[in-house]
Amino acid sequence: MDFVLDSQAPETLHWDSSFTYWMRDKLEKSVFWARCLRHIMVLGQKDMVNFMDLLLSPTSKVLNKWFESDILKAVLAGDAIVGSMASIHTPGSGYVLLHHVMGETDGDRNVWSHVEGGMGSVSTAISNAAIEAGASIMTNAEVSQLMIGNSGTIEGVLLADGTRVCSSIVLSNATPHRTFLGLIPRDALPEDFLRAIEKSDYNSGTTKINVAVDKVPWFHCCGSNNTEAGPQHTATIHICSESMDNIGSACQDARNGLPSKRPVMEMTIPSSLDKTISPPGKHVVSLFTQYTPYKPSDGSWENPTYREAYAKRCFSLIDEYAPGFSSSIIGYDMLTPPDLEREFGLTGGNIFHGATGLDSLFFMRPAKGWSGYRTPVRGLYLCGSGTHPGGGVMAAPGRNAARITLRDFKKHHSW
Repeated sequence: MDFVLDSQAPETLHWDSSFTYWMRDKLEKSVFWARCLRHIMVLGQKDMVNFMDLLLSPTSKVLNKWFESDILKAVLAGDAIVGSMASIHTPGSGYVLLHHVMGETDGDRNVWSHVEGGMGSVSTAISNAAIEAGASIMTNAEVSQLMIGNSGTIEGVLLADGTRVCSSIVLSNATPHRTFLGLIPRDALPEDFLRAIEKSDYNSGTTKINVAVDKVPWFHCCGSNNTEAGPQHTATIHICSESMDNIGSACQDARNGLPSKRPVMEMTIPSSLDKTISPPGKHVVSLFTQYTPYKPSDGSWENPTYREAYAKRCFSLIDEYAPGFSSSIIGYDMLTPPDLEREFGLTGGNIFHGATGLDSLFFMRPAKGWSGYRTPVRGLYLCGSGTHPGGGVMAAPGRNAARITLRDFKKHHSW
């Protein structure tokens, strides 16, 4: 899969009709498909059929085929529903499972890591490298509109305070929905493209709860009540995942418009490894909970009482596995789908900038005919998770988009 993740989708050429560029484009596409064919031949028919079965099948079918233990299957199934409203019984959800386990850390496959200092340290490292390379970074500078010339070419961005930042190249890391429906006049885009963006699936059932506690949770399944962080605290801890039926029931609640009665939760305790993010003796607990509809039918996330009821439901469920967890809480911060949309610009609260079903990948991400990071506006590129190969902390969309942008810039330096 690596070469697919690292490659631009061999998309139709839109911006340049010169013969030289056309020939180069044809050559690059031929090289891509030749590499695909080589990988298929190396796999052989049996492994290729197994691979397609994994891509197209429901997660439940894949896991039932490989494992017997209900608990093990449920734990693994959690990676197939992250950030979505999809069920583990949905055809194609097997790919989502693959997407979350094919990553690596320091060359080791299917390894998740904590970032020292929190995830913001990644952004800090990237910004430091950019500044060292000569970049200028503006923060607290909201973009209100993309400036487009009469010829349909990008001319820069207009900030909310009225400042005009002129540029012949703009890369947007916002969601496709926000970029094209919130920052560009409708008459600057083709109607079929606009319809595709409008109809994209941004459903998300994820609510994130960050909790500060005065001690590490004690799980009764681990025996003695040790107050020190142990190996069990450094891994991902799954709550309410005794079987795939539990996950299916939680999803069905959300499809009926209700937050799950027994939310499926992934708990991590990064402070068990990273001592820089909490005071001595205190800890940070991160909860990834599902499923929570964007607009629940029995209340509103804007209602503080309704929000608190959901949080307490999660904490009470954790008490069943780790007695005393609720009483150890110092404070918490909760981000529902509307919160994620409002605070981080994630349309629908979807952490992947759009669903990652088979109908929203590769040639179809973000829209059919526009999967190559270029957009209908010349000089405007997408570089976020709404493009191929999708979400996750891997930076592949940004790197791929940068390569395409640099190549176009060298070709059209007169911009």
